[in-house]
Amino acid sequence: MRTRYKFSEVKNQLYFVTVSVIEKIPVFTNSTYMDVLIDNMKFYRKQEDLKIYYFVIMDNHMHLIVLQKDNISRVLQNFKSYTAKEILKLLEKDKRKWILYLMEYFKKDYKRDSKYQFWQEGSHPQLIHSWDMLRQKANYIHFNPVKRGLVSEPADWLYSSARNFEGKESIFEVDELEF
Repeated sequence: MRTRYKFSEVKNQLYFVTVSVIEKIPVFTNSTYMDVLIDNMKFYRKQEDLKIYYFVIMDNHMHLIVLQKDNISRVLQNFKSYTAKEILKLLEKDKRKWILYLMEYFKKDYKRDSKYQFWQEGSHPQLIHSWDMLRQKANYIHFNPVKRGLVSEPADWLYSSARNFEGKESIFEVDELEF
């Protein structure tokens, strides 16, 4: 289903985005799969100047607050395409047949370039238009694992930028917002 949320034509904007696995299939229950996302976040940060200020990776989705000065839509589309291919290879290698079956079953009929569909369409971009909205979305991101009962404190979740803001060792160094 197409979404009414779209990236603005105006470049250099800050966005809250959500990237979800199709039908909320819990794929990111193993660090191997989450590390594919982290490695690609690092790649796009370096190669495409994608600024990543906040993030969390959950079992079936990830949230980010990002900025890319030229074409954020294209960068996220490429990110999703590459990570899908890489994670699908790992799922096949790991013989995760039930996940692959679901990704084949729920694949949209018009998607003919692959046997599977990994990501749900779109990234639900929301333009950050105020400091209050930024604060609200950052808190939402950081408290996601707490709300799910996975940890008691946001900084306890390894795959979250909350660790950066608490001075804990982090697997990904986020960018700093420039004022």
